[in-house]
Amino acid sequence: MAPGKQQDILINVSVGEVRVAAVENRRLQALSCTRLLGADEPGGVGLIGDIVLGRVARVVPAVQAAFVEIGHERAGFLGARELRCLSENPSEDPPIGVVLREGDKVLVQIVKEPIGDKGARLTANVTIPGRLSVFTPLQPGVGISRRIEDEAERARLAAIGEKLFASGELKGGCILRTAAVGADEDELFEDLIRLEEEWGEICAGRKSAKVPSTLHRDLGPVERALRDIVHEGTRSILIDDARTAARARAYCREAMPDMEERIAVFDGPGPLFADLEADIDSLMHPRVPLPCGGWITVEGTEALTAVDVNSGSFTHAAAVEDTGAIVNVEAAREIGRQIRLRGIGGLIVIDFIHMKEAEHVDTVLAVLAESLAGDGVPVNIGPVTAFGLVEVTRKRVRGPLASQGSEECVTCAGRGRLRRPEAVAMDVLRRIEETAKVVPGAVIEVRAAPEVVAWLEAQDALNALAGNGISRVSFQSEEGFVRERFEVGTRAQA
Repeated sequence: MAPGKQQDILINVSVGEVRVAAVENRRLQALSCTRLLGADEPGGVGLIGDIVLGRVARVVPAVQAAFVEIGHERAGFLGARELRCLSENPSEDPPIGVVLREGDKVLVQIVKEPIGDKGARLTANVTIPGRLSVFTPLQPGVGISRRIEDEAERARLAAIGEKLFASGELKGGCILRTAAVGADEDELFEDLIRLEEEWGEICAGRKSAKVPSTLHRDLGPVERALRDIVHEGTRSILIDDARTAARARAYCREAMPDMEERIAVFDGPGPLFADLEADIDSLMHPRVPLPCGGWITVEGTEALTAVDVNSGSFTHAAAVEDTGAIVNVEAAREIGRQIRLRGIGGLIVIDFIHMKEAEHVDTVLAVLAESLAGDGVPVNIGPVTAFGLVEVTRKRVRGPLASQGSEECVTCAGRGRLRRPEAVAMDVLRRIEETAKVVPGAVIEVRAAPEVVAWLEAQDALNALAGNGISRVSFQSEEGFVRERFEVGTRAQA
């Protein structure tokens, strides 16, 4: 989401999952879901940012890459480009066989989670993100976020950064983030010195660590959200768990004191995400309605994501060209939001309604660019092809939301997807917690499909609930329930 826009942050904390939503004008604009139970499954606790001391399992000169054991089921992929920081000439990709050999220890950072049958993507150019800056211990120099467009501010920040590293108190380099706008020299130094201390701890731990071993993990989902998506336009940060809110305030006191007073505990009435659940559920469906009466359809394949624009019932009185232009503008505005919310990356092909006038084409492409620029993920937009298509590439960091919450199905009423047992289990756990608040002390009885109950039992969900003060819960498998059906009831304590 673009810095400066008014937004509210909603953080829903349950036993099984943490969900963070950014809302503008009561409309969902960004969503992240981090699973706490079943952390090694799709949608589980994130790996991105983890710094690992790994071992080279295989060097493949033909593709100039190495596969590195990092303690996961599949080895990570480390390309030669990601080894430049270890080369004598950092402007060129070093020959992989010169830098690494099988059996070597190598310090790497996970930059892309495992997707499908592919292992995590790795880099040797370790970075440590902070609130105002990203510390780059192996890459000297000062960079400025591309999202800072004011040239005078860019120059001011660059001068401060260069002065800090020229003094010799800091080693390495940094990238100054958008949150650094307006920050003074002392604030930037405090942020960087804290990150340099973290790097020192990593280097010290490396000396005695086993291989493979994770030496550093990124912040938890709540602190990460505060660091990465909160900005000066954030009006409020609502958290529906008092203990989590206390930790969030503690983080703010250390890293962003001006935001502490904006944190509040949400205690009803009703669930915090009550007005967002329908919008979140719609992200699993391919068709997205537009205000004008048209719609877009989002369909993913292994190779690309296709987006089709349809005018539906909308017809402009003036001309067919105007109908297409109006629908396309609405579609372009919504496509960026849908891509962001669904976590879609890679190649995206958009089939807009045909337009003849160059002015209309330019307007649609400009709106599309603006809508895709909302979260800072690198995006490239191509021109309209001879067949009327627009090709977009967006950096893929995590698997799409659909793969985290659902799987392919041939018997799901034509939707093509069936929710995963763990996704249904998250709904069950949230319903249990909501029920416990409404009827404290009651015995809670859950009836659900066998695969959902089996997943909950395998993840020791009863103990997780007990740790949250909810101990009187029972699960019962119902053979006749389809996977998405469950019932949560209560009975008085005997």
